[in-house]
Amino acid sequence: MQKFIVSTDSTCDLYAQYIREHDVKFVSLTYIVEKDGQFTEGLDNFTEYSQYVDFYRALREGAFSRTSMLNYESHYTHFKKMAEEGAEDVLHFTISSGLSPTVTVAQKAAADVKQEFPKFNLMAVDSLAATIGQGALVKEAVRLRDEGKTLQEAYTYVTALPLHLQYSIIANDLYYLKRGGRVSAVAAVAGSLLQVKPVLSFTRDGKLMVIEKCRGMKKAFAYTMDKTEKFHPLEENRIMWIVHTDAEEQANELADMVEARWNFRPPVTIMGPVIGSHVGPGAVAMLWKTAEERND
Repeated sequence: MQKFIVSTDSTCDLYAQYIREHDVKFVSLTYIVEKDGQFTEGLDNFTEYSQYVDFYRALREGAFSRTSMLNYESHYTHFKKMAEEGAEDVLHFTISSGLSPTVTVAQKAAADVKQEFPKFNLMAVDSLAATIGQGALVKEAVRLRDEGKTLQEAYTYVTALPLHLQYSIIANDLYYLKRGGRVSAVAAVAGSLLQVKPVLSFTRDGKLMVIEKCRGMKKAFAYTMDKTEKFHPLEENRIMWIVHTDAEEQANELADMVEARWNFRPPVTIMGPVIGSHVGPGAVAMLWKTAEERND
């Protein structure tokens, strides 16, 4: 019997098959694509790889995608449904508090559900990241749940983990970062002319920060591999993962480099539309677990 239930919002960027097979409770964010004056709303719940590719193709063809955080009502509805189904102990994961106040909203909604369902006990985890950083925590929670750990044991473990995850997030186009306020308009124009690939990481408080600018993807990959030499990937309970925004060939090129150096090929997946809206197409990112805490 499961000791607790694992729950997450869709910014974890886990595939639908994984969510289904591992019985993870899942709530989808929405995104709105604008093209030629037309607005189309979608749910971050893709089930086919082609849906991801189609989304990034639309961005490349001039569409603009905007997103919004999950509001109180969405959380309350998600948690109440679990409580009505008999859920008691729940471990729920959210996007970084450095990017959105979602974890606070989730805690408020859970407290209100508990008033109606006193046995409902939810602990919300601030991932201090997004996409596969959040997804890695969810996967660890699933592993601990399946090993029979209690809610408190799992919460203690996963909340100690985020700062031991190193990141190299290589964006292809500075304009998407400009839209999000990460770089200036002048830097975006100059960077695009020079084929600069900005490398980002999450800070200790979960904010995104440009930590390096490389001339081309190959140099960005070299920077990433140099970073793994400074912060060696741990083999025990290994966490190493590559994600891309419709740049599968480049992502596999980085995976080849990792395999040649570290004798392990990280899984390669595609990023969902919510976080992908802010990074833009053509990006490649990698995370790995280390003994050291990150200091980006």
